[in-house]
Amino acid sequence: MKSKFNYFCPHILVIGFAGLLLMAHAEEPTEPPSGATESPETAQELAVAAQRFIDALDPGMKAKYLFQDTERGNFHFFPIPRRGVPLKQLNDGQRQLGYALMNVTLSHVGSQKAFTIMSLGDYLRDNDDMPNQYRDSDQYYFTIFGSPSPKGTWGFRVEGFHLSLNVTVVEGRWISVTPSFFGVIPAIVPDGPRQGLQVLKNETELGRALAKSFDAKQRTSGFAEIPDFLTETVGGLTTGNLRRIRRADPHGVAASDMTKPQRQILMKLVREHIGRIRRSLADQDLARIDRAGVENIHFIWGGSLEPGKPHHYLIQGPTFLIEYDNTQDDANHVHCVYRDFDNDFGDAMLDHYHKHHLRRYRK
Repeated sequence: MKSKFNYFCPHILVIGFAGLLLMAHAEEPTEPPSGATESPETAQELAVAAQRFIDALDPGMKAKYLFQDTERGNFHFFPIPRRGVPLKQLNDGQRQLGYALMNVTLSHVGSQKAFTIMSLGDYLRDNDDMPNQYRDSDQYYFTIFGSPSPKGTWGFRVEGFHLSLNVTVVEGRWISVTPSFFGVIPAIVPDGPRQGLQVLKNETELGRALAKSFDAKQRTSGFAEIPDFLTETVGGLTTGNLRRIRRADPHGVAASDMTKPQRQILMKLVREHIGRIRRSLADQDLARIDRAGVENIHFIWGGSLEPGKPHHYLIQGPTFLIEYDNTQDDANHVHCVYRDFDNDFGDAMLDHYHKHHLRRYRK
């Protein structure tokens, strides 16, 4: 028995980015910001990599914006122009420094997936009947917000078609890496020298394996029909590319109602999504998920269980949301997003310092 597809209709709030932040160095707060990932060593590596990239740019290349710029919260994954410096304008040395910044942010597997996604722009350029100039392996933009420094508050974005990495560093200690979006078309390359390549294979197969394992009782709440409206949203995602999402009551099967093997598949799937970011950061995110209660995580599947047919799933826990969609282009077009209810774009960290510090932050 299948339920109507109303499994995730969250009360979503779009929030304009706040103005100047109140900050201070006088006294460290006794408690960390809610949802914060702490890694001063990684923060320093990020600052060094970002500054090296900025220093290597030619005069007139505008990669740097104010930290308070509303553009920092404007993430997207469609083939459209962005603010920042595209790969297309960079020489080989400058490109390598941009790639280095990505590598500091991502795990080895995450970097492989990101660079492969970027490279498929060339496949689309050569095989698309209606080519788009932004479906190109060179149309990925690097944007720095604020002034990178080992003790500073700043952020950066690497973004283009099917890739959006958003990183916020607060006081050189706390790091947010969400929203994090990975997508790919074709999901499975149908021809050419890379025929059969499936960049997001594990994200697809683990989700299907979990859904297929559900018994008749679990399917009454764990399965849903895909509605027409879903394919008309931004990228087929219920969360789209909104600035901020808010918690709603989760739908689907709770991990507490799963068998042990099912919970193992569920957590392997969660680790697959979150594990695209750097290990030291991903481990802290996973530990926070564990503290909030794995038993409280819900999973719901929409659409067909057959490969090559439209399908969708959503994983929601107390602190996070993961959404996967493959409903477009004959189910050969995948979108995945990992989001944090409190700390997308570092919101919780920034709010914490706004409340606990007094000095105005200007850059």
